[in-house]
Amino acid sequence: MGLVFVLFASFSLLTFNSMTNALCLQKNIPEEKQSKVFRTINVLITILLISSYVEILFT
Repeated sequence: MGLVFVLFASFSLLTFNSMTNALCLQKNIPEEKQSKVFRTINVLITILLISSYVEILFT
């Protein structure tokens, strides 16, 4: 179960990072601010994935 969730989490982070990159290119976000956008989105997605894993683990 854990391995499947790790693969799902990796795929999700990769997908969200590619969508974030497309957003940055489309909205012409400066290079200086792109790292902050990526960091914020990655932290939020990681929190979401961890809470989902804990919910699955204890259900």
